[in-house]
Amino acid sequence: MDRKQQNTILFVLGALSAIAPFSVDMYLPGFPAIARDLKTDVAQVGLTLTSYFIGLSMGQLMFGPVLDRYGRKKPLMVGLFVYILAAVGCTFSPSINYLIGLRLFLAMGCCVGMVGSSSVIRDLFSGREVARALSVLMTIFGVAPIIAPTIGGLIVSTLGWRFIFGVLAVMGAFVLVAIKQVLPETKGADPSISLRPKSVMIGYSKVFGERRFVIYALAGAAGSGGLFSYITGSPFVYIDLFGFTATQYGWIFGVNALATVVGNQVNRMLLRKYDSALILPAVTALQTAIGLLLLTGSFTGMLPKMAFVGLVVLFLFCFGFINPNSAALALQPFSRNVGSASAIMGSTMMISGAVASGLVSYLHNGTAVPMTLMMAVCPGAGFILMTLGPLFMRTRHRDVQHG
Repeated sequence: MDRKQQNTILFVLGALSAIAPFSVDMYLPGFPAIARDLKTDVAQVGLTLTSYFIGLSMGQLMFGPVLDRYGRKKPLMVGLFVYILAAVGCTFSPSINYLIGLRLFLAMGCCVGMVGSSSVIRDLFSGREVARALSVLMTIFGVAPIIAPTIGGLIVSTLGWRFIFGVLAVMGAFVLVAIKQVLPETKGADPSISLRPKSVMIGYSKVFGERRFVIYALAGAAGSGGLFSYITGSPFVYIDLFGFTATQYGWIFGVNALATVVGNQVNRMLLRKYDSALILPAVTALQTAIGLLLLTGSFTGMLPKMAFVGLVVLFLFCFGFINPNSAALALQPFSRNVGSASAIMGSTMMISGAVASGLVSYLHNGTAVPMTLMMAVCPGAGFILMTLGPLFMRTRHRDVQHG
């Protein structure tokens, strides 16, 4: 495969994985309009976000074994077809309950792209190239939070909120055609893999049996927890606490998303000389230190707000390193159960993000402390896992040999 074909495939996979964040960020500006049109309140509209994240977690676990059993291409196309149908259904939702249910199916359709894209990359690349390819995906993935809210706001103000889901359906159709025309089948069907519930659970248990996977998957999930903590707490901290306008907050949000994209690109360059196993702990330690500075500043009130904003930018710059490197290291031991491993990894990240964001909301006390506490704890937990986990593995290995 030549470089041009590789880049084309990576672009298609990036577009595939970007559907999930677009499906969240594009319709957020339409919450008030959805509430008015469906005669409900914004809190009820928020349940469409809850059902979406539930669908992402459930769907990834469902599609993982399917991708291993039937190959990559057909399940990706089926998932996108479900996504398109659900998006069209959302466009014509007559009530908030219909929208909540359809958002669940929307997530279960698009989540196949989150699992499938990393599985295809693991099929095509090895070693450092896996992390470099995942960095390309994260770059495209990271563009969504920058442009999606603006696009969604324009659609709501000019055409109405229902057209957002029409646009998402069209996007899904374009990616479906691209998958059919451009993406090769990177793994043939494996009839030996059973989709019976007992067999699926056995397959997942084999994935969990790889301690290297557990360590780096949990480290990546911890990093996602820090990101979700920021997303949950930042509207209150920046708008209510610091006094930024909604427009200014939008610009800050975009700069932070851009910082993650830049981190992805710097990571790609570093991977030419260094392994993911060296980069990931170093960057996680730096991110933990930044989180502790933010937490200290929140407690003491001595950190100027622009310094606070700058430190958050650096925090999210570090996140651009964490996701691709942790994913590459977690998937490294696998050749046969890549889909199942990717599904567990993605689902774990969503669960971690949900727990972290829930704790930020639960601990809310009118200060920035809940957000910054979780932004310090999450990467700190990841660093401890990476530091003590390999030591634990070596100890167990020596015990087995001694026995």
